[in-house]
Amino acid sequence: MSSEEGWRLTHLGRLLGHAMRRFDARVLHLMAHNIDVPLALSNLAARAQISAAHIHITRHLALRGSRLTELAERAGMSKQAMGDLVDQCEAWGLVTREPDARDARARLVQFTPTGLLWLQAFKEAVVVAEREFREEVGHDVATVVKIGLEAYAGGAG
Repeated sequence: MSSEEGWRLTHLGRLLGHAMRRFDARVLHLMAHNIDVPLALSNLAARAQISAAHIHITRHLALRGSRLTELAERAGMSKQAMGDLVDQCEAWGLVTREPDARDARARLVQFTPTGLLWLQAFKEAVVVAEREFREEVGHDVATVVKIGLEAYAGGAG
């Protein structure tokens, strides 16, 4: 590739995408090896049956529960795509759909007790992955990256 085309490999969006995929892969790996995660879920994660897409539910589902439309919006996904993820997570015992007390026509997606264990494993894995990032790039760089990303993400809308 010529130097005139090199920008396609090194622009910020591409680097952010690679970094996010690396971070998510590390988090999933750590979750797959967390002894507090139910064995069936660990096996799914270890065999790459659970992907970063499934982490969207872990990242965005409110502890009190969320409507599917809210969950999809927070994750930046279509309602149909989020519905498919919720279906899978429901089959794995991570979430359940319950009637919404505020609107009998609506349903809330909520964590199950197993889902709350999964959420705790996610939290622990993120802490480790962030620590590893700081160790790899140095504390000062990690701090600047985090501040910069927070400022950039905050300006998104």
